[in-house]
Amino acid sequence: MTIGRSSPGRPTADISTYLGRERALRADRLGTGGLLLSVLAATAPLMVVAGVMPTTFAVMGIVGQPLLFVALGAVLVLFSVGYAEMSRHVHNAGAFYAYIARGLGGTAGAGAALVALVAYSSLQVGIYGIFGFEVSGLFATYADLEIAWWIPALVAVAVVGALGWLKIDVNARVLGVLLVIEVALVVVFDFAALTDPGAEGLSLHAFNPDTLAGAGVSTALCFCIAAFTGFEQAPVYAEETSRPHVLVPRVMFLAVGSVAVFFALSSWALTVATGPSSIVGTAQEESAGLLFTLTSSRLGAAFTDVLHVLFVTGMFAATLSFHNVVSRYAFAMGREGLLPRAFGRTNGTSGAPGIGSLLQTVVAAIVVTAFAVADDGPAGDPTAPVLHLFTWCGNLGALGVTLLMAASSLSVIVFFARRGAAGAQAWRLATSALAGLALLVLAGYTVKDFDVLVGAGPGSALSWILPAVVGAALVAGLVLGLLLRSRNPEAHARIGLGNEAFRLEREASS
Repeated sequence: MTIGRSSPGRPTADISTYLGRERALRADRLGTGGLLLSVLAATAPLMVVAGVMPTTFAVMGIVGQPLLFVALGAVLVLFSVGYAEMSRHVHNAGAFYAYIARGLGGTAGAGAALVALVAYSSLQVGIYGIFGFEVSGLFATYADLEIAWWIPALVAVAVVGALGWLKIDVNARVLGVLLVIEVALVVVFDFAALTDPGAEGLSLHAFNPDTLAGAGVSTALCFCIAAFTGFEQAPVYAEETSRPHVLVPRVMFLAVGSVAVFFALSSWALTVATGPSSIVGTAQEESAGLLFTLTSSRLGAAFTDVLHVLFVTGMFAATLSFHNVVSRYAFAMGREGLLPRAFGRTNGTSGAPGIGSLLQTVVAAIVVTAFAVADDGPAGDPTAPVLHLFTWCGNLGALGVTLLMAASSLSVIVFFARRGAAGAQAWRLATSALAGLALLVLAGYTVKDFDVLVGAGPGSALSWILPAVVGAALVAGLVLGLLLRSRNPEAHARIGLGNEAFRLEREASS
């Protein structure tokens, strides 16, 4: 069997994938800092603070949003305990689907692979809509130039595609600079709000459990879970780190912990700045302009202008982060036979998963173009196609990721139980069970309230059509897995193994 090219002074035993070096992501390119920044960029902190939080306050009328972030953070820490332990045993760019395959079998892994591909693609593509609208607004405000939202959106698709073709360490630098600046500015606002509170003073009322009374809590949780999406991406980069068994768990806990604290603190700062009794009404009046109104009165117009720019760059960083994840899922699937073999190759010069990156760029361009064709509104107007692109795709992606996390929790339990390690891993399996149940309940509420999440009317067909997209991806993946098992059982057995497949093959032949 041909396993790849060897070079003088480098034994073939160093080849880390059963298809050779051209089918392996290059290791040692990410340390703790680069991996953490790549993961955190996907959470788009400024987009959450300026967009998700005011929307949740306004639509759901829940004052206790900071407490929701604390509760969700606790659930995701429980999830991370088992997920991180799994990352010590499985190093695969396919992350979710690889874990599910190792616990629940190759067919289940194939189903999870297509769900992951659809979910992360949706999350990335959805951001292009709001990104294009915000950039067109900046041009109108500062350059007195009216341009359609889809023009900057398509430019962003091209730039993200070009960066996705380059080395991951280049991406990490871009993501890192943008992320650090936007987080610093939000922290400045938090400090300003807490030192110059509204009429009700430095109130802790938002952390009172009584603030969560009401019918909108479950839907508010669905809004908030989308804000965390991205922390779970660390295992996707495992093959590109020097010590994945150490760095991946470390980054996961750092990411979920810092995100929970940051979002809880920032949402509390919003309630303090307006006063807890006024936050819902003010959010309904200001909508996505809430944060900028509050910074303008406390920190001045210049600070607010910079914040507007960072709002846009933060969204760009998130699209780049999701692009990286999708291209690596496609690479892992191509390497293991779930996609054409061409997807399982890396660029000769950069070592990046080029075909997967190209696929995501083409898909994004097609979707943005389709929504642009449907847009007949004037430039600078947040027309239905723009809002639909963001809300439909964003909530579709969040639902898919929530279901993948729930399935991964079950997979962790089965994985260790089958290996006779249930006793040694008992507390980790218990936390995985609790997290899995909580995530399933959350996914159920997401489907139930999908019409509210996407802004559709009661009884709208969208409330079942969009969740059905995730279901269709799952069914298609399961069918693909079954076909692979019947026609190519060797390839089916390799699903989820990644680099391990070569080692196992070599051991069998020797």
